Amino acid sequence: MKRQAFVLTFGVVLFSIVVSMGMLIKVPESNGAARLAGGQGQGNDIQAGEYRRLSGPFTHKNLAIFLIHGKSKAVGKTFLTLQEALLQKKVVVYETKSVNELAIENFSNEDVYVQSGDIVKGGQQDRMIGVDLIVPPKSGRMPISAFCVEHGRWSGRGNERAGVFSSSADTAATKEIRLAAKRSNSQGAVWENVRVAQDKLSQNVGTRVNSTVSESSLQLAVENTRVQETAESYIKALANIADRSDDVIGYVFAINGKVNSADVYSSNVLFKKLWPKLLKANAIEAIAELQTEKFNPVKPESVKTFLTEAEAARPSEKAVTARTKMVTREDDSNILFETRDEKQKGEWVHRNYIKKN
Repeated sequence: MKRQAFVLTFGVVLFSIVVSMGMLIKVPESNGAARLAGGQGQGNDIQAGEYRRLSGPFTHKNLAIFLIHGKSKAVGKTFLTLQEALLQKKVVVYETKSVNELAIENFSNEDVYVQSGDIVKGGQQDRMIGVDLIVPPKSGRMPISAFCVEHGRWSGRGNERAGVFSSSADTAATKEIRLAAKRSNSQGAVWENVRVAQDKLSQNVGTRVNSTVSESSLQLAVENTRVQETAESYIKALANIADRSDDVIGYVFAINGKVNSADVYSSNVLFKKLWPKLLKANAIEAIAELQTEKFNPVKPESVKTFLTEAEAARPSEKAVTARTKMVTREDDSNILFETRDEKQKGEWVHRNYIKKN
């Protein structure tokens, strides 16, 4: 009896200890709330170069996103985006009747950040901005490189003014289009990849997305009702992931289990301004690349390797304007475009990483 009493007492004590310890153990959250991706033995937490950490993946269908957390370099006053500045009528983007060059003028007292890939709608034909650019206050007219994303039209469209561009709500939706402009500097390659994107979207949404108003327009294809409805499911699932932390400065995304690209900014404020436009473009690219075959999810270590390898390549520099410098790093697999602000002692404003293959 004494032996049984001892065993029972020991069991009760042991159970109490286990319960107490269990209360101190933090149970990891299930899927949804991005688990941190590995290092230092903390769940999936992982460091990536100068950035604090990656979190994720956040996934919807074939699109996976890892958020990049880091310290905001820019404090205080931030940039207006091109979309904001056009809506507030603080800048004008002018048609020059040269396919690959437009002009921009900033009438405000604020710096305006223009990003490569931004689509401006209107003019003689829709264009895609070819290079990142910081437009200073009271700038006067400045030239800006551009690429046509609407092959064939060379006149005003509907009620749009032919001499200026009315809006910039979207950005180029595939990395092939972006690479054709930023790396190859090829108008022909841009047109070809716009056509390919339209064909893929048409196939995957089950209807022809080319507009009867202008069949070659990438912008009008993106505005197609079926494309918008399909993209909305991605946007609804992922739009709020960046709201959970105020140190998110960028992200990496993968499609069909393969790393695609990354965008990182000098501040959380600038990133959040651009996030809706970027996510929409990623959703549209995911729709264009939708496949029925199963794929293995991208691993956090693959994301880290992508970033670190791109940053390790030898740099080349090019002055875009007296204010803006572009530093490019490229190896066999990756390319990194880094936009620097000479007014801020060459600090980078935007880093765009692209997986070439």
